[in-house]
Amino acid sequence: MEYKRIKVEMKDTIAILTLNHPEALNAITARMLFELRDIVGKLNDASSEARCLLITGAGRGFCSGANLTDPDQVPPEPNSGDSMDSTHNPLFLQLRDLRIPIVTAVNGPAAGVGMSLALMGDIVLAGRSAYFFQAFRQIGLIPDGGATYILPRLVGLARALELSLLAEKLPAQKALDWGLINRVYDDERLIPEAMELAASLASGPTIALNLMRKAYWQSMDNTYEQQLHLEAVLQLQALATEDATEGRMAFYQKRKPLFSGK
Repeated sequence: MEYKRIKVEMKDTIAILTLNHPEALNAITARMLFELRDIVGKLNDASSEARCLLITGAGRGFCSGANLTDPDQVPPEPNSGDSMDSTHNPLFLQLRDLRIPIVTAVNGPAAGVGMSLALMGDIVLAGRSAYFFQAFRQIGLIPDGGATYILPRLVGLARALELSLLAEKLPAQKALDWGLINRVYDDERLIPEAMELAASLASGPTIALNLMRKAYWQSMDNTYEQQLHLEAVLQLQALATEDATEGRMAFYQKRKPLFSGK
């Protein structure tokens, strides 16, 4: 399909997804949401050559949240209704279950559901001028996009409530200090550094990285015993891959492994 609100390009095995509505600080419209779900579905297909997804925003912002004056129209989905369960939530579940790692490069404001999208990165990078903003209080709504699940687990309940109840902007450096994100770079270095990190992930053992993502997501709700069992199950799957064989051979031969993603 033709994308109007996102841009997608492949660089080697890195899929670069750019939210592309800069005049609205890349606020999420129905059209953008439809396109995001389409491309993430394609990237999750086994036939896709992508081995890492990099998400960023066009212009001076990452994503300012939902567009409350959405002019876009999209093809209706059967029995979709208007609830979050049939609109935004499927995208976040797609991203959680994606078969490849995700890097988000937050190049400006990440507000509302845009903050939730930014935090879906396995590695979250930010430019020094970026900030994070739980803006829902300002419009009389509650955090969504999984924010009430993710934030307490990243920064603790007290800080999660502070961000949501006070709706104060959280600068990138403070977000780093709080453990909300992974790294902060000068603005002009953000995308080059993000590309370098994405390239490192894309050259890794793709199936094992996917299994790691599954293990950590499930760890948020598992008991210790359940997690030990899950590790045993997933480790058997990892051991059966070509990359695991290559990794062991490279170790014995004292060389750098060349992973194929299989």
